[in-house]
Amino acid sequence: MAGTHGPGHGSAAHEEVAGELSTARKALLAGAAEAEDVLAALPDPADRTPEQREAAATAKSAARGLRGRFLSVHADAVYEELTGGRSRRPRLAELAGAAPLAFPGLVPTAEQMAEERGRAQGLKEGREIDQGLLFSRLLESPLAGRHLMDSMLLPTPRALGLLAEFRRSGAVDLGSVRVERRGSAAYLTMCREDSLNAEDDRQVDDMETAVDLVLLDPAVGVGVLRGGEMTHPRYRGRRVFSAGINLKALHAGDISLVDFLLRRELGYIAKLSRGLLVDHDGAWHSPTVVKPWVAAVDTFAIGGGAQLLLVFDRVVAASDAFLSLPAAQEGIIPGVANFRLQQAAGARLSRQIVLWGRRIWATEPDARLFVDEVVEGDGMDRAVDAAAERLDSPAVVTNRRMLRLAEEPQDAFRAYMAQFAVQQALRLYSEDVIRKVTRFSTAHLS
Repeated sequence: MAGTHGPGHGSAAHEEVAGELSTARKALLAGAAEAEDVLAALPDPADRTPEQREAAATAKSAARGLRGRFLSVHADAVYEELTGGRSRRPRLAELAGAAPLAFPGLVPTAEQMAEERGRAQGLKEGREIDQGLLFSRLLESPLAGRHLMDSMLLPTPRALGLLAEFRRSGAVDLGSVRVERRGSAAYLTMCREDSLNAEDDRQVDDMETAVDLVLLDPAVGVGVLRGGEMTHPRYRGRRVFSAGINLKALHAGDISLVDFLLRRELGYIAKLSRGLLVDHDGAWHSPTVVKPWVAAVDTFAIGGGAQLLLVFDRVVAASDAFLSLPAAQEGIIPGVANFRLQQAAGARLSRQIVLWGRRIWATEPDARLFVDEVVEGDGMDRAVDAAAERLDSPAVVTNRRMLRLAEEPQDAFRAYMAQFAVQQALRLYSEDVIRKVTRFSTAHLS
């Protein structure tokens, strides 16, 4: 069992992982192997006694101490090797898959992650924490972090494969998101009818594909995002923007740190904000293709739905809609909202929303910090179309680019994401979150 002489204890191991890279690799693998030996001698997480859980936690913590020390010195070398000296641009999932092959013991293997995915959230080893640590250290580095963030702005292979059909027909159904071009505007409709557009790994993939298609199609000048009509018993026939993260999926262990929580922020939301990194005629002066975006909020924007509003250029809301960020109730970090809310709402209101769980109704005066236009009755369609038409302008695109530069400098965003990667991973496996998602998974929205 791990004790005072368990894996990673003592200054010698820490000195070795901080030394010359070839020596550090061996020390890292040795420390990780010691921790794995401890875990292998224990029952599955669900069957462990309190003493066995403590032994497992001690072993994992010691190994993570070594990994953190290794990365604090060698993060750039790791990234250079994984990307061929930054000649390649792998995405998050590709890096997570390549890292354990190039640097054994640094992050979980594909086999270990497959075993984790077969378990409910509360019964996992928490191996995603090691992935969070890796991406935290990579993002902290100006060299690796900037390159990784730009790599995540590339169009996805799925979108590139669908582009010709979308340009020809003007419509594509991705499963949880439908995209339709009307004139020079592209309308994205979130259509998870049974779950109130609660996000999971699948919807993040569909959303990124949809955003890519809008940004890739030269016939589109502006994008619009809206929720579709629901079949959920409580909201049948009503449009709903988003219920945030799918807590049932989180409880079941089906929400991924890499493919949901990190990809969401560095993928489609970053593309909404910063644009798509792709070759185009103006790449010599503006490397990314950016377009203005309109959000149409019917009924509510909860959690991740409210986070999205902070990057949109025009938000139109129905008069009976509300937004909320129930981070304290769920126990996780509300994406980049803690960063962006400060500018949108100031420190005091941000604390009321994030820490206290305050709900903001569209008709409240404070809602004007998040919503540009409140529409009564059946006027939403007209208001949304009018907003899209007005924003469809080359001058809007240029000024939007400059506003983003002033609002959210890339390095400030990178520094936030470096902390988010590891802190959110820790939150996913904290005891209070496990308890809360178990309760929320069987509850209904209030």
